[in-house]
Amino acid sequence: MLNVNGNVQAVFIDRDGTIGGTGHFIHPRDFRLYPNALEAIRLLKRKGIMVLAFTNQYRISRGEASVEDFEAQFREYGFDHSYICPHEQECSCRKPKPGMLLQASEEHGLDLSKCIVIGDVGDTDMLAAHAVGATKIMVRTGWGESSLKKFRDKWMETEPDYIAADIWDAVQWIIHGRESR
Repeated sequence: MLNVNGNVQAVFIDRDGTIGGTGHFIHPRDFRLYPNALEAIRLLKRKGIMVLAFTNQYRISRGEASVEDFEAQFREYGFDHSYICPHEQECSCRKPKPGMLLQASEEHGLDLSKCIVIGDVGDTDMLAAHAVGATKIMVRTGWGESSLKKFRDKWMETEPDYIAADIWDAVQWIIHGRESR
């Protein structure tokens, strides 16, 4: 597991159910952040940690939103870059495949074993992180509770490194580490 007190190169954060919304698709213009989500992102950035969005948004392929809509939203929230899978069909970038993480690693020179993934869905976010050896933080918001209980059988091959109440708790764990909590 990553030493959370140092050497974190980047934190990948899922959107729906992790930083806001319900876990279901919500167009960026109607999306609402959870309390403290923006401050959590800003805290990571103040600590010199790159913050990257990574999200499956297949509704783009249906014409219900555009990649640009999501990119603008992530820029507004302060993300350094966003990785968005617009595909509804099987592809190399759609989570749980690690394509978005691998692309970010190439583009930013990241060692994914020194990166952290925060998400609310075990069989997408946690499996993608597991595939590349990243530290895994599951939040209980969005689909988190269901992922941990009802749907746990879909991602039995891995365990989260930390289970957080929400995005703020996840970032506090990254910044302060398990030992000082």
